[in-house]
Amino acid sequence: MSKIPINYYRNNDTLELARDLLGKFIFTQTENKNLCGGIITETEAYLGAGDRASHAWGNRKTQRTQIMFLPGGVAYIYLCYGIHHLFNIVTNMKDVPHAILIRGIFPVLGKRIMEERTGKKVPLHLDGPGKLTKALGIQTDYNATSLVGEKIWLENKNLKIDNSYIKTGPRIGIDYAGKDVNLPYRFLLKDISILKNIKF
Repeated sequence: MSKIPINYYRNNDTLELARDLLGKFIFTQTENKNLCGGIITETEAYLGAGDRASHAWGNRKTQRTQIMFLPGGVAYIYLCYGIHHLFNIVTNMKDVPHAILIRGIFPVLGKRIMEERTGKKVPLHLDGPGKLTKALGIQTDYNATSLVGEKIWLENKNLKIDNSYIKTGPRIGIDYAGKDVNLPYRFLLKDISILKNIKF
């Protein structure tokens, strides 16, 4: 096991980090200590005080967003539409409320557990932030969890993703964000099939 160290998340270039997370492995060992994991395939960056799409736009510090003001390396998990638990990685330094939403993974470990959680056959690609958290057992109970702990963590297995395989574009579902709606803060793999031959 080679967990990504805490300093990795404290990079002050959150856009660079959002791109670099593609190809990293996310693992969970939540209820009943069932180990599951996948390769990150899609991310969205949210740049805090100056980003109208961010929960912390204008430096809003509320009961929900206070987690975003912590030093990078903790989970920010919130409930969307009262249904979906969305998993974000808090980045940057203390009082700089940046975060990266994980939107997609390529499942590699614990598929049977994922199927029990979702009631469905695990697809080749879990391409929605609510789908992947359900499969991985991530809920708001784990909000503020350290990403170098024993419940949720990332590993770098030296899977290099060439820039030619990465697509950049606007974020999804942020029509409320005004002039920031079209910022190219979303990063995703163009072709998930390149991961099929990964040995794990």
